[in-house]
Amino acid sequence: MAQYLRLARLYFLLLALFTIGRWLMGTAFKQPYDRGNPVFSIVTLTALSAVFYGAFCRRWRGFSAWQAAVMGFVMGLASQIVIFLATVLSYTLEINTYFNHPIALGAAGPLSFGQAVAVRLFGLVANPITAGIMGALGWAFGGLLPPEK
Repeated sequence: MAQYLRLARLYFLLLALFTIGRWLMGTAFKQPYDRGNPVFSIVTLTALSAVFYGAFCRRWRGFSAWQAAVMGFVMGLASQIVIFLATVLSYTLEINTYFNHPIALGAAGPLSFGQAVAVRLFGLVANPITAGIMGALGWAFGGLLPPEK
């Protein structure tokens, strides 16, 4: 596990920057969700990172497809924990952020705290699995990279 966490340091830095950016876009900068969400999408960051890490770790670290999937899973889990905690914090502080916005929660209107937690718990299970699949897909693409000299 330590190997995956060490390799993901750049990803964790980007995750922190995206989380801060996402928080600020909705609060300090008052940008509408549909305008600011694509700029700091944690889900997109995670998917692309899982693919790239899977590819590069295959070629230059000798990862197996399973290891690439685990790497993606770890990144997906970290992202979902951050999203879950940011959602809970948004509700606890009673402020509107991109984390408790109805569209982010897949709803037509505002959700109660309990409903939002249920949505985020589903994401906490489903999205790391999806990120793991993206990591394995990246591993498959890794064969296209040139070998290390």
